[in-house]
Amino acid sequence: MCKDIFEHKRKSYIKNGELYFWTATINKWQRLLERDEFKNVIVNSLTYLSEAGKMDVFAFVIMPNHIHVIWRINEYNGKETAQGSFLKYTAHEFKKMLKSGLGEAELSDYAVDASNKNYEFWQRDSLAIHLYTPVVAYQKLEYIHLNPLAEHWQLVKDPCAYKYSTARYYEMGIKDFSFIKDLRDEF
Repeated sequence: MCKDIFEHKRKSYIKNGELYFWTATINKWQRLLERDEFKNVIVNSLTYLSEAGKMDVFAFVIMPNHIHVIWRINEYNGKETAQGSFLKYTAHEFKKMLKSGLGEAELSDYAVDASNKNYEFWQRDSLAIHLYTPVVAYQKLEYIHLNPLAEHWQLVKDPCAYKYSTARYYEMGIKDFSFIKDLRDEF
């Protein structure tokens, strides 16, 4: 029997105007996002799309091979979804950065045999979880902020010490990212 019918497929459907916890993973779980230059591409894209009114970002963490975001998608960015624009823009930037010498040899790790692209930086199974109650939303917020402390990662000992997270905003009131909206104002 075909094992594909039993494999769980993550759903990434997002309805505009609703709050979601969203996870995107680097292709083959590679640690492309270990370097700050690549994390900054993520932050720049979130900043741009937020300032353009395409999305509201409430929380995020950028891990070495994946990101978690709590956001609300407000509208399309031209003909594509805001999350599609985010994935497309960051992938193009990653490719340019690797070609420019930040990891040219590493670029081949993302090569794919596809008719529409030569490289794939993001896995195609982004996860979107609708945050339909405050309890669920705050549970995901805590998960995001504790992710860098997980036994597998141990990136920091205190969530507020991790630079690429919104933990400092929620714990200390320090707004390191101008585009962040307060999740507590939504409920």
